[in-house]
Amino acid sequence: MSWDFFVPLSVGDLVKTGGINQYVVQDVVSPKQLPSQLSRFKAALRSQGPLCILEHFDTGYSVLQNFNSLELRVKEDTLELLVQVVNGLAVSLPTLLSSTSLSAAERKENLNAVKMSVFLLCKLTESLESLSCRQNIVTAPGKGGKKGKSGEGLLQWDSERETVLQALIQLLQLDIRSLWSLSLVEEEFISCVTCCCYKLLENPTISHVKSKPSRDCIIHLLGVLIKKYNHLLGASVKVIQLLQHFEQLSSVFAQAASVWSTEYGVRSIIGEVIREIGQKSSEELAREGSGVKAFALFLSELGTLVPELIIPNISVLISHLEGESHTMRVAICEVLGDILVRVLCGDGLDESGKADRDRFFDILQEHLHDTHSHVRARVLQVYTRIVNSKALPLCRYSEVMELGVGRLMDKSINAVKSAIQLLAAFIAHNPYSCKLSSADLKKPLEKETAKLKEMKENLKGEAPVAVIRASELWAAMEPELLVTVRTAVEPTSETEKEQHEEEEDRDVEEDKPAEDDRETAVMIAQLLRINKYRNAVKLCVRAHSCFPESKMFASLSTLTPENLMETLAFIFKGSGEEASELSQNLPPTPEKTGEKEGEDGELKKQEMLVQYLKDTETFALQVERAISTINTMLYWKTASVVQEAVQFCVTVCEFGVANSISGVRKMLPLVWSTDTAIKDAVVQAYRRLYLNPQGDAIRMKAQTLVDSLSELMVDASLGTIQCLEEIVQEFFASGSNLQSTVIQVLWERFTGKREASVLNKRAAVLLLGMAARAEREVVLGNLDTLCSVALGEKVTEDFLLARDTVLTICSITDHVRQSKGAPFRLPQDHQLFTCLTQAVAEGVVMEDPYWQCFMEQAVRLIYFLAESPDQLCSRLLQRSARLLLDQIVEGGEVNKDVSQTQDGSQETNEQSEQVNCVCLAQLLALCGSVAFWQVSHLERSVSTELRRRRGVTAEKEEKEKGPASKSKVSNESAMEEELGLIGASAEDTEAELIRKICETELLAEENLLSSFLPMLVKVCSSPGRYSHPQLTTAACLALSQYMMISPSACEENIRLMFTVLERSTLPVVRANAIIALGDLTVRFPNILEPWTQNLYARLSDEVPSVRMTAVTVLTQLVLKDVLKVKGHVSEVAVLLIDPEPYISSLALNFFNELATKDNAIYNLLPDIISRLSDPERGMSSEDFNTIMKQLFSYITKERQTESLVEKLCQRFRTAKTERQWCDVAVSLSLLSMCERGFKRLQECWECYSDKLTEPGVYQPLLSITAKLRRGAKLQFKAQVEEFEKRLTAVHTRGLENVESPEMDEENQNGGVPTEKTAAKTPLPARGLSRYGDDSFVTPRKSRKAKKPMITFSSDEEEDDEDAVLAESETPKVTTPIARSSRRTRLRN
Repeated sequence: MSWDFFVPLSVGDLVKTGGINQYVVQDVVSPKQLPSQLSRFKAALRSQGPLCILEHFDTGYSVLQNFNSLELRVKEDTLELLVQVVNGLAVSLPTLLSSTSLSAAERKENLNAVKMSVFLLCKLTESLESLSCRQNIVTAPGKGGKKGKSGEGLLQWDSERETVLQALIQLLQLDIRSLWSLSLVEEEFISCVTCCCYKLLENPTISHVKSKPSRDCIIHLLGVLIKKYNHLLGASVKVIQLLQHFEQLSSVFAQAASVWSTEYGVRSIIGEVIREIGQKSSEELAREGSGVKAFALFLSELGTLVPELIIPNISVLISHLEGESHTMRVAICEVLGDILVRVLCGDGLDESGKADRDRFFDILQEHLHDTHSHVRARVLQVYTRIVNSKALPLCRYSEVMELGVGRLMDKSINAVKSAIQLLAAFIAHNPYSCKLSSADLKKPLEKETAKLKEMKENLKGEAPVAVIRASELWAAMEPELLVTVRTAVEPTSETEKEQHEEEEDRDVEEDKPAEDDRETAVMIAQLLRINKYRNAVKLCVRAHSCFPESKMFASLSTLTPENLMETLAFIFKGSGEEASELSQNLPPTPEKTGEKEGEDGELKKQEMLVQYLKDTETFALQVERAISTINTMLYWKTASVVQEAVQFCVTVCEFGVANSISGVRKMLPLVWSTDTAIKDAVVQAYRRLYLNPQGDAIRMKAQTLVDSLSELMVDASLGTIQCLEEIVQEFFASGSNLQSTVIQVLWERFTGKREASVLNKRAAVLLLGMAARAEREVVLGNLDTLCSVALGEKVTEDFLLARDTVLTICSITDHVRQSKGAPFRLPQDHQLFTCLTQAVAEGVVMEDPYWQCFMEQAVRLIYFLAESPDQLCSRLLQRSARLLLDQIVEGGEVNKDVSQTQDGSQETNEQSEQVNCVCLAQLLALCGSVAFWQVSHLERSVSTELRRRRGVTAEKEEKEKGPASKSKVSNESAMEEELGLIGASAEDTEAELIRKICETELLAEENLLSSFLPMLVKVCSSPGRYSHPQLTTAACLALSQYMMISPSACEENIRLMFTVLERSTLPVVRANAIIALGDLTVRFPNILEPWTQNLYARLSDEVPSVRMTAVTVLTQLVLKDVLKVKGHVSEVAVLLIDPEPYISSLALNFFNELATKDNAIYNLLPDIISRLSDPERGMSSEDFNTIMKQLFSYITKERQTESLVEKLCQRFRTAKTERQWCDVAVSLSLLSMCERGFKRLQECWECYSDKLTEPGVYQPLLSITAKLRRGAKLQFKAQVEEFEKRLTAVHTRGLENVESPEMDEENQNGGVPTEKTAAKTPLPARGLSRYGDDSFVTPRKSRKAKKPMITFSSDEEEDDEDAVLAESETPKVTTPIARSSRRTRLRN
């Protein structure tokens, strides 16, 4: 073979004349001839094998050249042939390559075959891939979801593509590099294969699950090329390029990099790619289309797969944390999180690993305060993953926990949700005992801290002595001592000898040997210790002459430096008994190491215990802070945050965190939420916590369920119990297999068969009532048990249990169950009513604080369930009054006996007439309750029964009538239906009947209720004589209930009720009066309307509880359109700055709800500003600004803003004081000014131009121009700047010194226009009455003289004087409003 095949850069290059011995395509076959040529190719393949490609290459090349004009069958046949050629080469080459006798011609022949077959196969694959992508785009599913038929031929391309890739892998895995000279594979051959792979990766569906086989083959093929064919650099560059243009390849390349680095051992590929990303500038990554999102996803996926391989190159990425791209910051933080979770965790890290871990944690903590909310949220999620993996070091728990609690106040909803999840993870995986509260930890911490302090003081008293061994000292002094010894033994010169003899003579007297050789040895050792080496040496030499027989100095018979050093060492270090004797005379070196180590160990243990307690207390405090913050989020408007808060409450409750029950109770009212997601979350939470108990036996599960629900109901408010009913009722209605067992356990607790506390008994009976809502027989079949246990002889011992029992029995009544049909009632002689009346009557003469709540529920039950309840209650009142009179008589007899023994005091008669105030108060409360429920019984039960009976009668009559009369009646009924008269006359007759009964019969002289009314009036009107708080409270409440009976009763006593409201010294009485008058306003609005201003006056009460009640009642009345919203609403606005946060939140809620009504706040604003800026009110400018800022936030419409600008500018003319000017200017600056509003402001220049010299007017108007300039168009911006210059000029020089056309025209007209002023009654100061002694005379319709007051021009159009209706507007007939009245009262 004389030619070589060179892989061309483009397909067309093969037909051009090449170089010497370069293969050139000779014949490009036409499309018509290709089928026959392919048949020859196939035959040659069968006969010659894969080398036939050398002869039939032109056929394959012709297919590429004519690809677009060929049939699909021809393309598929060509692909199949080429795959067979490549597979044939993969089979034949291993034997050939291993042969040692491979000739150059054979090598060249096989090399050309490999190049040709691989080239044709790769190019054909690319063409088929492009065709497949085009057809997928054309045949994409339409609205019907059906694909076209044009792509049916390539439906199998996915499997064919996988076959092609596997063939290439098998071939390239062989060591075919030996076919090339010097084993240098040409770059064009490698590029041919890699370009095919990257072309396949550009397919949009390559990342889908169905493409996984092809994707894996591409990854492995590229892995072979990278490992064997030096494609590392090209692959890293190509990865970056493709990521920039194809975002879907992020996960694909992350998986590929993981495979290349682990399975093929090419770890450097990750470093190359990361360095390429790291070299991108932050400005480039911040631009759109830079591929930053793909880079970020790639890094995140790579961190998940091989985090340990990223660590060597992490420094390159960390530089991007300071860049502008928040997407890249998120990705790097996630990579750090994966490294910390999977690599840098545990206790086995070396110093370098710990340093890296701490550095990465510091970086994450810094980005908890990132400027972008998405980064903050994702970092919190990273920390959540770290905590869940238990990879957070204990020393960082408190710090990260504190940061997480701080992020609860983040402005971003996603960050808040992530912070909640992080805190839940902390609680679930904390190493402390989170069941203990910070209060429980305080005492143990103080105790252990004191113990630690004592231990430190004890150790401080024992001064530590350094323990140094004699051998260590000898080693330290030996070099210097040796020099001294040599000098002493071997003097080198005559001069030194003379000095040596003189020193010996001088030291003879100082260092003489002792009498004993041992004492001499001690002296030598002491001299050595104090560094007197020369003296020690001299003494040692003399000692040998003095004690020649001594063993210690025997070696000095021959005086050499070595012998002398041995003797000195023996003397200093000692041995055995001699050493112990010597050590007694040496300075102390104690070696009590064992005891000391023991003491140090105890101290360290104590320090660790104290530190643990401190960390636990810190953690508990942070948990408590988090719980209190998250509990407030349960009522946020964002549903997703509420759901996370609910989940957090469930988590803390499951782990038994202290105070966790507060959040569980607080989220209970959310079962009434209109948002289905929130409601379902709460219901599921309660099911998980309380209704899905754990255990094996059904009995055990039932007991656990009852225990958990009872714990929730202990000390729960009435509202909490009502919310819990919704969930428990659903459980009992679900038909659970636990239902019957739970009911049995509840009855056992209530009856005392199982030991239970009083609170658990009350909880059990309430839960039985909830079960009765689903199944009436639960309670109805056990009425005798309820009566005997809770309402029997021991009823006076526990009125709370009796009250809860009555509430449970109420659950079987028609009023609660809202059932239709004949009313369900029990006869008067039923045991239940006998027990109830006896308990109520006996309780009247007792002083039990819980009797009244029991009495109210008992009377309610009687009217709900008894036949002829009015007769029962009449007898009950008589019996109670008789018992009270008997008590008075008994008290009088006792007083009489006492007075006789005391010589007949003159005060006997007065004492005998005294009555117990508490008992009298209870009797009056009973009267009021009976009066109220009697009216309710008539308007609800009796009226409903009359309608039911009328319907039954009409239905019966209709059945009795014949078919002929039916047609006539139907025509008449059709006419009546058109006129809206069906049933109207009958209902009016029934309503009139009930109204007449209330007006004439209930308070008639023969009725027992009328007997108590004079007493109520007397107690309420004589607070000085009847000053007992409970008596006054009960009388006021009962009188208001009597006033509900009829309009005449209301009119007769309304003045007295408002007198009590204004002048009572008891806050609870005033609060009760407000609630009562609110109910009366709903029932008799026309009677109460003239007294509206007196209701608003209580908003200025000095007691917070009264103000809170007043704003609550008025909010309900206004929002339900019972009261008209008038200028008095300014008193509610004042409460926006109330010192009590709860009251200010109620006021804010009032305006939030009022803002939903069309133009309500807009219509009220002028009058509110007029009243609040009144000098007589004396409100500070800061408070005024705060209120106005909130109110103006509701003005969002452009027309409203424009109109208010004009009204406020006109207000400048009528304002009389500088403070009023400033208030109006501030109000103007609070408006969201628009271009039209600015134009109106310019038109009203004359109104405020003469006030601009005041800074309080000039500065707010200047702030308006500053806000208008932001984002304004050039033309409008010029107008604003001109207006600002004009303002500044007038402010600095005065209006008279600034020339303007308006000023000249004004001077010609001779001054300012005539102002219109209107008179208005000023509002009284806070807490003071507007009237004198005659303040509670019913307001007349005549106009009184008023003090002039500054108002808006708009106020002239609305005449709101004294809230009195005109004669023509006053209704002649007062119509009672039937409603389910709310009787929530404040009790003493």
